[in-house]
Amino acid sequence: MNRKLLLLTFVLLVAGTLAACAAGGGGYYVARTPPPPPAAYGVVGMAPGPGYVWVNGYWDWRGGNYFWVRGSWVRPPRRGAVWIAPAYRPYRNGYRYQAGRWR
Repeated sequence: MNRKLLLLTFVLLVAGTLAACAAGGGGYYVARTPPPPPAAYGVVGMAPGPGYVWVNGYWDWRGGNYFWVRGSWVRPPRRGAVWIAPAYRPYRNGYRYQAGRWR
């Protein structure tokens, strides 16, 4: 088989795999136990400037344990973008983590 054709095939397979991951299925298996309830409730305060939105805190999965990530003020990547919070969904005998994202 020609090297250029082999390289093209490889590049297309990698690009297809990355596109499938970015398309939204994604997520990964994390644990048999669900995450704890939200760790902290508090005062959100005022936005640091116009255009900022509050993103609530969430439990992240790091190094085999749940880790609390505090909420923060962030600027959306584009006008009209909506934050979809991270979520843990039942999956087989445990939970699957779906990262937060802008839509």
